[in-house]
Amino acid sequence: MKIFLLSDTHGFIDEQMQDLIHEADEVWHAGDFGDYQVANRIQELRPLRGVYGNIDGREIRAQYPEQLFFDCEGLKVGMIHIGGYPPKYAPGVKKILQEKRPEIFISGHSHILKVVKDHDLDLLHMNPGAAGKQGFHRIRTALRFEILDGEVKNLQAIELGKRG
Repeated sequence: MKIFLLSDTHGFIDEQMQDLIHEADEVWHAGDFGDYQVANRIQELRPLRGVYGNIDGREIRAQYPEQLFFDCEGLKVGMIHIGGYPPKYAPGVKKILQEKRPEIFISGHSHILKVVKDHDLDLLHMNPGAAGKQGFHRIRTALRFEILDGEVKNLQAIELGKRG
């Protein structure tokens, strides 16, 4: 299963992102779509799983949950937009992770691409950074990877170009 993971699009989607979406089997969006048209466009191209973010309005919140936990190819996956990082998770998130026990935990919000192993909770934390043009980041980023036999393989950080 080939996954394209993005977050914080803030209403922006371009041709390069759409090309990367075409290469994936599924797209996962860690919140702050910013515009329902972004979600619609992604769904036209590939199956989409996602959570709403703090800037998302009623339309996105009606379609996507605040938290999403699911199984993909034998891996338990959890996603929350404002999740923090190991070991300093956002308030309440560590308790949720202890209860749900995902093997991959995905968050967005920070606009900082980061992948780190949490040895205490035995999970891989992923934040794809920000794919949109709003925010303090200089380079737009995303992640892509494969899930094969219950393991993350071929993880790549993708630079999508300058924010401005």
